[in-house]
Amino acid sequence: MLEMLENNRDGILETIFGNVNHCIVVVDEQGMVSYLNESYSEFLEVDKESAIGKHVTEVIENSRMHIVVETGEEEMADMQFIRGNYMIAHRIPLRADGKVVGALGMVLFRDTEDWKKLNSHIRDLFLELESYRSQMKKLNGVDYSLHDMVTSSPEMEELKNKIKKVAPGDVSVLLRGESGTGKELIAHSIHHLSDRHREPFVKVNCAAIPDHLIESELFGYQDGAFTGAKKGGKAGKFKLANGGTLFLDEIGDMPLQAQVKILRVLQEGEIESLGSTAPQKVDVRIITATHQPLEEMIAEQRFREDLFYRINVVPIHIPPLRDRQDDIRLLAKFLLEKITKRTGKRVIDFEPEVYESFQQYEWPGNVRELENVIEAAVYLTNEESIGIQELPERLKRNHSQFDDNKSLKEIMEATEKQTIERTLKQVHGDKEKAAALLHIGKSSLYEKVKKYEL
Repeated sequence: MLEMLENNRDGILETIFGNVNHCIVVVDEQGMVSYLNESYSEFLEVDKESAIGKHVTEVIENSRMHIVVETGEEEMADMQFIRGNYMIAHRIPLRADGKVVGALGMVLFRDTEDWKKLNSHIRDLFLELESYRSQMKKLNGVDYSLHDMVTSSPEMEELKNKIKKVAPGDVSVLLRGESGTGKELIAHSIHHLSDRHREPFVKVNCAAIPDHLIESELFGYQDGAFTGAKKGGKAGKFKLANGGTLFLDEIGDMPLQAQVKILRVLQEGEIESLGSTAPQKVDVRIITATHQPLEEMIAEQRFREDLFYRINVVPIHIPPLRDRQDDIRLLAKFLLEKITKRTGKRVIDFEPEVYESFQQYEWPGNVRELENVIEAAVYLTNEESIGIQELPERLKRNHSQFDDNKSLKEIMEATEKQTIERTLKQVHGDKEKAAALLHIGKSSLYEKVKKYEL
């Protein structure tokens, strides 16, 4: 009996869902489409049979069906943007013998005219919301929210949940991750979700301010505090962020003298501007970020241990893009849509070999590098789809090294060259450090650098 039901599964699904107005999709435990009803295939303008067997993200934009399979948690009445319209979607995990074996999705609408009326109303609400968000951006400088963090990986979903938990309090947060992983986006998101969201969000890039200016930038100065001081004085970043959030990016580059003053702010809640005779109280939440190994810097006495423990109350590690393989395709499509909206060019997708190259590349610059690559490709292409020829040479080489016509020796040499090149970039050209990271002798590294003309 069970075998008969299994063999006739598609027929049963077609009988139940084939003629309903709602859009229905069923995916298996891998997130692959196993059923798509006629209403949905017509709405998506896809061939029903060709959609079967594809990953749901390749068939339905902004789909979360695969995430429901992974989490086993249903999502009811969720807003989903499909083909230029906001839809209302139910997503329900399917279980057998206590295990999640797939998910059923249903997009709700009755008929085209009714949906147009409802969608028009929803669009008005969203436009009103965007208007309020724009006003808030002007007031407090927040450019991003948690909704801008596009992901399908369980690790990143867990990170988003952690952000939601820590955001409401005033606890200090230390964001750690490589350059380009989105530390600023997360800092903005924490502020956006906090009780301080109506107050200023002020960012300071500690690496971009000369050592002799950092104290005046952070704490401000009084009129006549030093030669060349601006008449009337200047408020520092702490004063500007009063009541809100101060984001200290690249805090590992902050000089020790300024670190002492930061520690005082965290301990006493007060600042002292240059030339001032009395301290001033400030109420600021501190979020810090770095890509540097602060523990090593403490051992080398380049970073204060007491400050480290003050800022590292809640550490948040952001994984690099190379460890988020499932996100690369999703991010690429999201960034392409974002860039084409800004530029006005009609580019709607990537050629299959471009996706392959994206998956094979290590992305040392992470999401920022991916965005830059896509933006350049959008300007270079004259087609609706980005091809491999529009990619920079480093990605073309990365793709060509797996050419079926190449020998094993050629593939191994191409891989070795790419690894050495990436490591040298990581250590800013320091060959001694690169050799140590690669676990090879210094002379051996010099030979390979010469061989590959790096």
